[in-house]
Amino acid sequence: MASTKRPSTALPKSISRKPLIGWREWVGLPQLGVDQIKAKIDTGARTSAIHAFKIRALTDGGVPHVSFRLHPVQRRKTPEIECVAPVHDRRRVRSSNGEQQMRYVIRTPIILGAHEVLAEVTLADRDQLGFRMLLGRELLRTHFLIDPGRSFLAGSPQTNSTAEQMAALPSE
Repeated sequence: MASTKRPSTALPKSISRKPLIGWREWVGLPQLGVDQIKAKIDTGARTSAIHAFKIRALTDGGVPHVSFRLHPVQRRKTPEIECVAPVHDRRRVRSSNGEQQMRYVIRTPIILGAHEVLAEVTLADRDQLGFRMLLGRELLRTHFLIDPGRSFLAGSPQTNSTAEQMAALPSE
């Protein structure tokens, strides 16, 4: 009698160690001064993108930088955060409507739940779009598993904001 071997239902170790996230999550951007911003998880987008406006190239000590402003809250013009970051690259990016545009690319840490990941992020005007930030597949594929039927599985970003740091200081 032939033996019937059942396929294993265990996930490979490389997958089972990855945290599970939903189709939208709260993200922190500590180097940009953003404690949390709602991000759409977008496996159709190669690179992550953030809403940026008043984008201006500048040089700091001979190193190319970019200054920009962002609104971290969907459908709101406040707060408005001013950011400066070194330019990592400039790339031609095809947007969801098929148009190509040159965009600045910065590298910045992204905090998703208890995990911090260095990510390449393009600067784009996303003011009219539903989410001010997209997390693309280059960031996602090596760090996270996605459950497209759920949201906010990672919880709030565990950042050390200035207010939290001040609260932790002993009182005089």
